[in-house]
Amino acid sequence: MTVEPSVERYTAEVTAGPGGVMTEEVGAVTGDLTVVTTSFPGGRAWVAAQYTGAGEWYTLGGCPVTVPDGQLEHYHQRVLATVKAGGEAGAPT
Repeated sequence: MTVEPSVERYTAEVTAGPGGVMTEEVGAVTGDLTVVTTSFPGGRAWVAAQYTGAGEWYTLGGCPVTVPDGQLEHYHQRVLATVKAGGEAGAPT
């Protein structure tokens, strides 16, 4: 995926709940993760996770998602709550 310059980006470290989160590339990822939510033109956002300290990023299932203008920070908080809950969830809709 080619990542164009973003308007906004939020990053946080979080421990995934039981079952972790579902990614497009490798299935469920668990444990200590770094999660990034990035805005794209047209009100879309991309969410990815990596094992904290690793180099490879994995796209959360269901991306890209639509996020209303000005709501990316709020959406990122929803993403973090989803990761903490685990259950092999993808990006919240």
